Amino acid sequence: ERRDREGEEKPSLVLEHLDLKPTDVIADIGAGSGYFSILLAPLVPEGRVIAQDIQQEMLDFVEGRKKLSATPNVETLLGTPEDTRLPEGEVDLAILVDAYHEFSHPREMMESIVKGLAPGGRVVFVEYRGEDPTVPIKPLHKMTVKQISAEMAVVGLEFVEVRDFLPIQHFLVFRKPGNTPAK
Repeated sequence: ERRDREGEEKPSLVLEHLDLKPTDVIADIGAGSGYFSILLAPLVPEGRVIAQDIQQEMLDFVEGRKKLSATPNVETLLGTPEDTRLPEGEVDLAILVDAYHEFSHPREMMESIVKGLAPGGRVVFVEYRGEDPTVPIKPLHKMTVKQISAEMAVVGLEFVEVRDFLPIQHFLVFRKPGNTPAK
């Protein structure tokens, strides 16, 4: 909710690069206060945004923001540190903004995300660049492309691309094998 977030992290550019369809089902994993969930909702007017978190207090906050912003296509979902509890095979895009590095059980969480993805569904990671020592974030909160790619291969996700348009973060795209069903 920082006022300087747009200037530092360019969330509007993140939204532009998601290549969304109006009918997409998006899972905002580790949604926290719902910052991205609320921004995503108008971009999928015929779809929905699942604001997923492991803290009920955060999801209660999202529910409040949802009412204030009149975004009825946002729903909240309480998960556990090992399971997102996403509906199986329904998610077109899972987005994780500065969340993956916080997981206590990353493999289990990613396996549950993959299970929730539709065939051809995508996962987008926005993480601070671990390769760049000038990024003013503690190393514990940074990740490298090599590290994320290796970990996603283990859960069966295919690397699609890295897009370098953010000042201090990676934008990495992975995909679940299979064809995306027509909507």
